[in-house]
Amino acid sequence: MNEYEYMQRRKHLTLGAIGFVAFCFIANSVKADNTTVQDHYKNVILKKPYQVEVCYDQQTSGDKTGDAIKGAIIGGLLGNNIKGEQDGGAIGAVIGGMLGHANSNATGGTRTVCNVETRYNEESQTIYSHSTITFVYEGQQYNLKFNK
Repeated sequence: MNEYEYMQRRKHLTLGAIGFVAFCFIANSVKADNTTVQDHYKNVILKKPYQVEVCYDQQTSGDKTGDAIKGAIIGGLLGNNIKGEQDGGAIGAVIGGMLGHANSNATGGTRTVCNVETRYNEESQTIYSHSTITFVYEGQQYNLKFNK
């Protein structure tokens, strides 16, 4: 048998198998004259997204900057009033800033922080994968895979 005859034979077998499947489309598994058509299924996981707002408490530190600046201003004014000291204002500002920071009443606390997150519901589902037809032609068994 040459390649052309082989291709013709294969074409006829395929067309015959498809024709047979057309008559058996209602059944899940049909047997007739050593011919079987069977559907195959597979399990898949479907992920469905949804949004959710998640909130949590976050620790915060107190802001002592304002108290340090106030102390530096007061210390600078007092330092300028020192007689005989040329850099009294600068020294007073540094010392006043440090004292203002150290004596600050600003304390840390908590604040609520919220973020929107995407989460997924997962659902297992069985879906159609493909079908196969198995038949015997001239003493040889053939298997064809196809989709409906």
